[in-house]
Amino acid sequence: MSTDHSREVPEVTGPAVLRAGFAVAVVLLIALATFGANSTRPPAATVGAGVLAAACAAVALAAVRWPRAALGAVPVLMGVYFVTGGADGPIFLMPALAAFGAATVRPVRDLAAPGILAVLIFATGQGVRVAVTGYPLWVAVWQTIGTTAVAVAAATVGLWRSARRDASAERVRRAATEEQLRMARDLHDGVGHGLAVIAMQAGVALHVLERDPAAVRAALVAIRDTSRDALGELRAELTTLAGDSAERRPQRVTADLPVLVDRIRAAGLDVDVRVPDRSLPSDVDRVVYSVVAEAMTNVLRHAHARAVRVDVSHEGQAVTVQVTDDGHGGDATGSTGGMGLCAMADRVAELGGTLVTAPGPEGGFVVRAVLPARAAANRGSGR
Repeated sequence: MSTDHSREVPEVTGPAVLRAGFAVAVVLLIALATFGANSTRPPAATVGAGVLAAACAAVALAAVRWPRAALGAVPVLMGVYFVTGGADGPIFLMPALAAFGAATVRPVRDLAAPGILAVLIFATGQGVRVAVTGYPLWVAVWQTIGTTAVAVAAATVGLWRSARRDASAERVRRAATEEQLRMARDLHDGVGHGLAVIAMQAGVALHVLERDPAAVRAALVAIRDTSRDALGELRAELTTLAGDSAERRPQRVTADLPVLVDRIRAAGLDVDVRVPDRSLPSDVDRVVYSVVAEAMTNVLRHAHARAVRVDVSHEGQAVTVQVTDDGHGGDATGSTGGMGLCAMADRVAELGGTLVTAPGPEGGFVVRAVLPARAAANRGSGR
């Protein structure tokens, strides 16, 4: 436990220490530079100017925590500085520093009114400076314009930085969500299908336990093999979740359908499968397998069917997969819309295909997916 805390301390306190060190360095630098700019004044006035400039720098840096208050306080402190006879110097950079900090944490709509108010306060302070100290009016006007322009430019940079940070965070969130959805779909396709087959095989074994030992043995063998595969799928996903993607299993394709069909048949269903001789694009091949596996799993779980027919055809630029059963029609394949049906629809839609699930014209239920083979091939297999 203590070891974990020792690792967490640098991650949590490190950035805070760096920020505090940077703030102290900026305040000291502004104070020292202001001392130099006011070195011809009496010592007390020089020290006072340095203290005011340091306070102004500290407030400007605090804009990342209190943006509106900082935007208003900085021109007030600058006005006090100039009215008391402070010389021109690095204090003119403080509005830009405050504007940058505020723009990195607040949107434009929240900063427009405080920013305009800050400009008015600064212009008023410059006017009072001209009236009290006799400072040249034209110089004060250009200083006001220039300082405002630099502050606006700094705010623009801050807004751009904030937008990039938000976009990066959104990309990370989107990638995390997509990975969670992928893992949920893969677990449902692999582990969910395996558990459905195991449950059906266990039911078969219990049903013939007393009168057909050979059927019981076959069911137990199927349960053993299916559970091994399901555990392998679960282990692979958990390993991926732990950060080791090298252990992730390759996704199944239509060449793996015979194993799936044998297990479905062992559960008591009559399965007729027809697939094309020609090869399919790799991404279509994976989706075809997932559609067939999910449809037949739903038949096992919901349809109370005796027979299932699977037809996969590749004609022209379209790959069509259709799974038909003779079960309970509208109640089959989870027609109310569960995770499996949604995952099936998502996989088909990712390739630009269409999916229809509906009761069959002569009873039972039909799952039909049409995939654009050329579009899928253009995407390649790097998904």
